Amino acid sequence: MKKIIEYIEDFWFLIFPYVCESCGVALGKNEPPVCFKCLYELPRTDYCLNQENPIVDLFIGRIKLEKATALFHYYKGSRFKKLLHGLKYKNKPEIGILLGKELGAAMVSSGNFKDVDYIIPVPLHPNRQKQRGYNQSEMIGEGIAAVTGIPMLTDVLLRSVETVTQTKMTRDDRWKNVSGKFIIKNENLIQNKHLLLIDDVVTTGSTLEACGETLLNVDGVKLSIAVLAEA
Repeated sequence: MKKIIEYIEDFWFLIFPYVCESCGVALGKNEPPVCFKCLYELPRTDYCLNQENPIVDLFIGRIKLEKATALFHYYKGSRFKKLLHGLKYKNKPEIGILLGKELGAAMVSSGNFKDVDYIIPVPLHPNRQKQRGYNQSEMIGEGIAAVTGIPMLTDVLLRSVETVTQTKMTRDDRWKNVSGKFIIKNENLIQNKHLLLIDDVVTTGSTLEACGETLLNVDGVKLSIAVLAEA
């Protein structure tokens, strides 16, 4: 039976070969979803190494952070934009895991995130997650956890209200859209812990601020932020 399944998979691969989600080049059957060339050429930051960086600056006066980082720069028409589109809209959770591993490796290399206790992904509303099939932030968290060994909690921070897409909103509108829309469950799990809040892209920071504000209401919580990219 196992051999039959392998034959079917090989036949399917011949008809529909895997291609890089960024450039479209053909990939081997067991290769990651992004070719090494594209992965190498994605525009990277040095924010994991530098604790004074634009992500930290973005939240000054908004929420208290220990550290913050982004691995990539996000440009219109960039290869990263194609990857993000595949992750969020083309049922490619493996992209999030792969890029999460890259982010996790940068964090480990920097030595600046050793004291983090738990990874907390920005949650989707259950209806949105059911439509997509997964939470892209959880996929990123899986990748980070695999490299860093930091456990991820997905049952602590919840989105209580289904919000609308924020793509074309102003900063004020984004804040109104997400403020007060998150709740804490199992609060005892995170008391006096250092949490790493993660998301795919930061633009105005409204969603991360709303999540962070909620988490920081728990006694003793310290908060850091890591995203794949800054827009």
